Amino acid sequence: MARKVILDVDPGIADAIAMCLALGDPHLEVVAVTATGGNINPDLASLNVQAIVEQLDPDRLPRLGAADPEQPLRTDGRWLCGADGLCGANLRVAELHHRHPSVKVMADAVRSAPGEVTIIAGGPLSNVAALLQREPDLATQVGHLIIVGGTYSGPGDVTAAAEFNIYCDAEAAQTVFHSPVTKTLLPLCMSSKVVLDYALLDQLTASVSSTGKVLQAILPGAFRAFHQRLGLEGIIAPEAVAVVTVLHPELLETERFYGDVEVGGGLTHGATVIDRRHITPHQPNMDVAVQIDAGAAIDSILRGLHGAV
Repeated sequence: MARKVILDVDPGIADAIAMCLALGDPHLEVVAVTATGGNINPDLASLNVQAIVEQLDPDRLPRLGAADPEQPLRTDGRWLCGADGLCGANLRVAELHHRHPSVKVMADAVRSAPGEVTIIAGGPLSNVAALLQREPDLATQVGHLIIVGGTYSGPGDVTAAAEFNIYCDAEAAQTVFHSPVTKTLLPLCMSSKVVLDYALLDQLTASVSSTGKVLQAILPGAFRAFHQRLGLEGIIAPEAVAVVTVLHPELLETERFYGDVEVGGGLTHGATVIDRRHITPHQPNMDVAVQIDAGAAIDSILRGLHGAV
């Protein structure tokens, strides 16, 4: 039986790869893809979600959710992803006249299958926080929440202390961290160990599938951006890592901790605080990935994308 998932994303290179991976895997039933601002503004995030799904044209179409145009965001990722979020891929799409808000789409999906839906939160946690604040009873109906973001033992990426997704809407992240929803944090220091090299481009050569065409449009610019902006000979795709860990949870070693988010500091705004003390007044509120089998994760992503193309 396919595992039901919601992808809550801000596409974004890594989010686009994750969408290709999840929508092409027969072991996953992507019941919804909901947009959130982050890498790009909310309106463009909604358009990118629609464009990618339309281009992929999966056998089972997910419901689409539109980001809140008034979503508060502290920064964006255009410096890496480009003005369109997809490194100039220029995926054409006709904007829908009637959009369903992401939070409503998420709520409907969870209520229709209580305890069965895994939410992969691949962007700022604005949608998830709004969902849990407006309908707090859903916290116990979400099967699992995977939070892509935060830090555990390494530095941030957008600031010295903070990871991008958490920093963008730190108040929302704090709300989600404090919620009783069952959750796992996939922090930057773990997901960044999984680097996709040029072998990914090699396996797409001459592919005529819809997935292959989408990736052919996105990846060349993505590899250039990661090389020019970050000095990397490969792509880091945390959201794709999250997708394969849903399918293969054995790739992660997790520990139970209490986690919180700094929302007041100047230098530390958006920092993820994981209480690793042996004696602490706090009760653990999340599982945190502390080890990852990076090689196996890379193999799983490449196999999954190869199967999709």
